[in-house]
Amino acid sequence: MKHVFYALCALFMLTSVNSYAQYDKALRKAQEKEYKNKMKQYKKEKWTIYGSAHSLEVALLKHYQQLEKLGDNGVQVMGEASNFKSKNIGKQAAMNNACVTYARNAGSSLKGRIATDMMGDADDVSKEFDRFYAAYSATVEKEIKGEMRESFSIIQTNKDGTFNMQVYYIVDEDAASKARVRALNNALQESQAAQKYADKIKSFVEEGFTQD
Repeated sequence: MKHVFYALCALFMLTSVNSYAQYDKALRKAQEKEYKNKMKQYKKEKWTIYGSAHSLEVALLKHYQQLEKLGDNGVQVMGEASNFKSKNIGKQAAMNNACVTYARNAGSSLKGRIATDMMGDADDVSKEFDRFYAAYSATVEKEIKGEMRESFSIIQTNKDGTFNMQVYYIVDEDAASKARVRALNNALQESQAAQKYADKIKSFVEEGFTQD
């Protein structure tokens, strides 16, 4: 009987290893395809690397590597700026845009969690919590800047001599949780209704958000 048990365990382990190997192979293949498609898009749209000693190919590979290293905690945020003449000003505008994007996604995610998990009626929630959401998003926008880790920047030249820029940042959601909690504490002052659910909302905030 023991021999049968050990044989079944061995078979299960072998099946699990094979399944994982197939999954890993499929994932690598999908990542390679994503990388090639992204590089093809950049070249077609005439984007070039900006402010880096690396080539765009290497910068993008390192970007994916960092995201993979962080796993579920890694969030990519892209900031954009268009039709500017000063590259320094464009870079700062892209940073501001990235902060706004992160804050908007964080606020939308929190609003969705509150509506779905706590009250179930989005209309009532939005009426009751509008000031809270606005204050939360505004403070996240200010607080998250210190957690934005620039990965790489690309630039595009327009026909009129102005530039467009995209700056890619990586946010570690574990590290960013402190910024989101500070934003929550600030936003709770704007809504007595939100204060009633402070502990539950705090758990949502600490979990972070899933970005499309």
